[in-house]
Amino acid sequence: MTLRYISLSMIALLLVACSAEKQPSNSAPNIIYILADDLGYGDLGCYGQQKIETPHIDALAAGGMLFTQHYSGSPVCAPARAVLLTGQHSGRAQVRGNDEWADRGDVWNYLAMLADSTLEGQRPIAEGTVTLGTLLQGAGYTTAIVGKWGLGAPHTVGVPNKQGFDYFFGYNCQRQAHTLYPLHLWENDRRVYLRNDTIAPNKRLSDGTDPYVLENYSDYFLTDYAPDIMFERITDFVSKQQKDPFFLYWASPIPHVPLQVPRKWIDYYVEKFGEEEPYLGNNSYFPARYPRATYAAMVSYLDEQVGQLVQQLKDQGIYDNTLIIFTSDNGPTFNGGTDSPWFNSAGPFREEQGFGKGYLYEGGIRVPMIASWPEVIQKGARSDHISAFYDVMPTLAEIAGVTETFDSDGVSFFPVLKGEKQPEHDYLYWEFPSYGGQMAIRMGKWKALRLNMQEETSEWQLFDLEKDPMEQVNLAEEHPDLVQKVEQIVAQAHVPAANPRWRFAALGE
Repeated sequence: MTLRYISLSMIALLLVACSAEKQPSNSAPNIIYILADDLGYGDLGCYGQQKIETPHIDALAAGGMLFTQHYSGSPVCAPARAVLLTGQHSGRAQVRGNDEWADRGDVWNYLAMLADSTLEGQRPIAEGTVTLGTLLQGAGYTTAIVGKWGLGAPHTVGVPNKQGFDYFFGYNCQRQAHTLYPLHLWENDRRVYLRNDTIAPNKRLSDGTDPYVLENYSDYFLTDYAPDIMFERITDFVSKQQKDPFFLYWASPIPHVPLQVPRKWIDYYVEKFGEEEPYLGNNSYFPARYPRATYAAMVSYLDEQVGQLVQQLKDQGIYDNTLIIFTSDNGPTFNGGTDSPWFNSAGPFREEQGFGKGYLYEGGIRVPMIASWPEVIQKGARSDHISAFYDVMPTLAEIAGVTETFDSDGVSFFPVLKGEKQPEHDYLYWEFPSYGGQMAIRMGKWKALRLNMQEETSEWQLFDLEKDPMEQVNLAEEHPDLVQKVEQIVAQAHVPAANPRWRFAALGE
């Protein structure tokens, strides 16, 4: 054989090899779902943030797909997570609001909780609940949650290991996450004690303390930073996954207040932003010498960890066949020293108190979502598909090849990820019993909102989100037909809550 033919043969083999590398793997993909806590729609560079730097998350968006109309299941922690994990909207989900199960005793006393673990946690979701974890376990996935749970106290049927997760590490109780230097975390069914002498929640500076001296805030920066330790467990879990596909639900407590983060990132943003007034704890949680710098530092800290995880996946040779979804549980908060309007944390929506976290306005429930899967998703793609947390369960079930039938209000957006035609919802539905009681419905460009439902009378508002994304012009009187349609949807979608705390006086409940 001549050299010419040898060269041509080698070129042909190389072309076949390269072509094979670009084909989707026949094996089921690994799935990593990253849930930030209280991160606003506008807090990421790829969504227009100007002050906070998020290069690694932005790179995920550049290499994958950015969703512009994705919604949480609820405007606060526990119900958002319940909707995500059960695939049922908040009109019939088991958990529809935060309920700290106070009839057990002194559940807000951190020392009492330390002495008695039965005071930790929230009311449990029911035994036998079909969750995202149980579905993926049934499809052959090794499943893990690292971060904040909030759906079942220790020693109940609601703990992660009884709800579809092979491994759990983090906060069982969302109240415990009111410090990022806690006394302990949980690993499966046992406590892991940390080297922290945690101070009482909401403790302020002592009288006479100079609030402009950074060293006077040392009580709020202890030894073991929970997000550091949780990330160590994440990297350890991923490193052990060599055979079967895995599902990692990373429920980070960041950037939920209190404002606590390692000093290197605070110093970076103090230099960037300059001097600012301290936050003295007058609006809950711990004081902070540099509140704006610390909030930005928390977001960049999380971004740095995302970058480290992506690099680990690449080093292990599994990045291309791993679906990563990054999102947030609800909109930006209004307390604890954060300054959402200064950061424009909700982007094109209103973010001030009463319009962000805790409310069914767009600022409270429209969240960023990025999906990266190099073998499947086209780089730099964007989608205006209207979707919500309860779509995640059917989507991941389809991707994983789940054959079990399950009850979900969601519509799989797997076709969107593949660049194919996508079925649309007739409507999206939310209800939230707190902050006065609220309902919301999204129908195409229309958004219906009803507030003050803990009173016997309240009326629907109607907004055209294409023309009025800040929800300032109520068009309900001009479109009585749409209001009537909304009432019909409520009659179909709403199931009275088993928990009396989550019922509505306006519905006669």
